[in-house]
Amino acid sequence: MKQAKVLLLEDELQLAKIVTETLRKRDFTVTHVLNGVLGLEAIRKNDFDICIVDVMMPFMDGFTFVEEIRKTDKQLPVLFLTAKSQTEDVVKGYDSGGNDYLKKPFSLEELILRLNELLRRRATGKAPSAVALGRYTFDMNKQELWFGGQLSCKLSHRENELLTLLVQHKNEVLDRKAVLLKLWGDDSFFNTRTMDVFITRLRKHLQQDLSVEIINIRGVGYKLID
Repeated sequence: MKQAKVLLLEDELQLAKIVTETLRKRDFTVTHVLNGVLGLEAIRKNDFDICIVDVMMPFMDGFTFVEEIRKTDKQLPVLFLTAKSQTEDVVKGYDSGGNDYLKKPFSLEELILRLNELLRRRATGKAPSAVALGRYTFDMNKQELWFGGQLSCKLSHRENELLTLLVQHKNEVLDRKAVLLKLWGDDSFFNTRTMDVFITRLRKHLQQDLSVEIINIRGVGYKLID
């Protein structure tokens, strides 16, 4: 089986050493750099399967690094490592192009589980083409919403993943806990609040067509009506 190539951006040398050694023992190939500037240089010279990115780094922080790579690569999975735990910080991470995050301190076993899940998602691929959603067109691959033949908005990775699930279960109740486990890894109160932020934002993105609604099924989840 092909070894997954990991780019690790982490300026805490002891933590980077532990993560690198653990991943190599699990048959990952790891390239470690200290900041986003060196990370961009590594990306230009090599092909990676996934990135592990610390948020707080000198010269170029993790958010900026991911924003830069997303200009040319929309598909490379990114897992953020962060000591930040405010909802707005996590939302910012997803907006910059991150796919998942782990709060420090974290379990190495959980890190490996998250990496394997992101790699599995990438291998299975996204749904092809675009789908109609009322008067909107939702392009899952490009992470775009179009309205009346014009680009309405570019979606963040997490907005795209959440809207994809809603579309796949259109006119059905989408269980809140199942979504939290699939996209966030657990159904904690903190992640529930974060998910609510993204639901609110999706509603705003879809507000030009009143026939498209995301309704709250109290105590259960959400339903996308078209």
